[in-house]
Amino acid sequence: MKVVLQRVAEAAVRINDEVVGEISSGFVILLGIETEDDESDIDWLTGKISKLRVFSDEDGLMNYSINDIGGDALIISQFTLHAKTKKGTRPSFIYAARPEQAIPLYQEFIQSMKSLINGDVATGEFGADMQVSLINDGPVTLVIDSKNRV
Repeated sequence: MKVVLQRVAEAAVRINDEVVGEISSGFVILLGIETEDDESDIDWLTGKISKLRVFSDEDGLMNYSINDIGGDALIISQFTLHAKTKKGTRPSFIYAARPEQAIPLYQEFIQSMKSLINGDVATGEFGADMQVSLINDGPVTLVIDSKNRV
């Protein structure tokens, strides 16, 4: 599993011009699931995300976790995170998990985040054409890959 994690002041996701999920301060989590992923990837990633100290304390230092600030999370499925672009100009998504594998893992990831953070957890819709708007706070953007844990 791979995530692009953005610390945000606010964010929303729309489908057909209708807001389906929105948060205030917290994380936007773009989640890519690949064919080799399983529950252990979920456990490791959600544990890591819930404990990351990337929110500013009173001195402006990144010392607080999402739980320390009572932050929210907006989780968006993003199969394109597993694009291979080495050859040619058209990305290959051969390693991205198919919906029958990815949807249950996506839903389990959401449930795990709900159990680990104190704030609200909002989502987009798996496989939908979505428009995501956000105000990146910092900016702070991290890429975390569960296959690269060292």
